Amino acid sequence: MTDAVDRLAVAERAARAGAEVAAEGFRSGIDVETKTGKTDVVTEADRAAQRRVIEVVTEEYPDDAIVGEEEDELKAVPDEGDAWIIDPIDGTNNYVRDVPVWTTSVAAVRDGDPVAAVNDCPALGDRFVAGPEGTRLNGESVSVSDRTDPEAFAVAPTIWWDFDHREEYAAVCREIVERFGDMRRFGCAQVTLGMVAAGSLEGTVTDVVPNPWDTVAGVYMVRQAGGVVTDLDGNPWRHDSEGLVASNGEAHDELLAAVRDVA
Repeated sequence: MTDAVDRLAVAERAARAGAEVAAEGFRSGIDVETKTGKTDVVTEADRAAQRRVIEVVTEEYPDDAIVGEEEDELKAVPDEGDAWIIDPIDGTNNYVRDVPVWTTSVAAVRDGDPVAAVNDCPALGDRFVAGPEGTRLNGESVSVSDRTDPEAFAVAPTIWWDFDHREEYAAVCREIVERFGDMRRFGCAQVTLGMVAAGSLEGTVTDVVPNPWDTVAGVYMVRQAGGVVTDLDGNPWRHDSEGLVASNGEAHDELLAAVRDVA
């Protein structure tokens, strides 16, 4: 317990430091580059923020593995040992469009399982924190929504579909619209998962294989707030799972059905 609390404190410091770097470049006319596709964008702020997060983490844990979206860090989570998962700016497409829904995400994992997580959202003024004692938003304890009626649910599709899979995206959206009360899309998986943890959404779904830096921190937040996160078969979600279905635990099967038939 003590080690997890210590790691949470470092995760908070690291996420805050990285978020401060990212915030300096927000709405500043920063140059935008593309990676593997026209919507897969990156900026120098992404790289600088990741370097700052790593600096803070390695001051305390110099021997731990680092999994990061940018540059030459690991791209998969080790199954054994201590590691840190970093997304310096989750929601870069929002960031470069001056939309404030983005976050600096830091998660500490041991043997592949998260023990601490922080999503720092400076443009929103929000900080989601999850540790052994639950999930907090801006210092206040939060829990998943207590709604039970799917027709009152707000559900978000998340993790973007490539152009060759847009029919699947359209099918998932149709299922959400037909099964649930309302639909949202925020363009930032970590913030979306935080909203499920805080009760602002009843669920979020995708049928693609997500990257760990887009998901691990937020998944831990949902679980520590009393929610459920599974793969497409209903098994407990892991960092290497196909698909992701997160909910408040009510009507989870209905959420699974919304993606299972189109995967």
